[in-house]
Amino acid sequence: MSVNTNRLAGYRTWDGHDPFEDHAGPFYFRKTEDGDVACAFEATEKHCNGGGFLHGGLLMTFADFSLFAIGEAALNGPAVTVSFNAEFTAAATAGDFIEARGDIVQNTGSMVFLRGQVFTRKEIDGDVRELPLLNFSGIVKKLRKKPI
Repeated sequence: MSVNTNRLAGYRTWDGHDPFEDHAGPFYFRKTEDGDVACAFEATEKHCNGGGFLHGGLLMTFADFSLFAIGEAALNGPAVTVSFNAEFTAAATAGDFIEARGDIVQNTGSMVFLRGQVFTRKEIDGDVRELPLLNFSGIVKKLRKKPI
């Protein structure tokens, strides 16, 4: 599914592939000009906690989605997260455009080790800068067949 909003132009999603992510997101990804993967979503009120900030569980769900988007070529089929680590570094609110980038640290025969960062862009002292929200890493296990 392609998206044609201003901020999500060129992004796509795995709509219908993961019911939980469809409900929590929607989340999107695209290949950049240099071949890396960028992930994104538009934060809305439904993504916020009682304090009006993006819910930590939502950011972790987005980071987990990003592991699979970043590692898609190496995974080459079904896979599951076996380890996930995250450190929160700042807060964001509804209306923010949330992005993630990362890389594959190691690709073995059965596991892919990845890391990345979730961030938004904020005006700070008159300049638009990336504001890191969450650092994450994870290990994804390749499956031989689709789970039952």
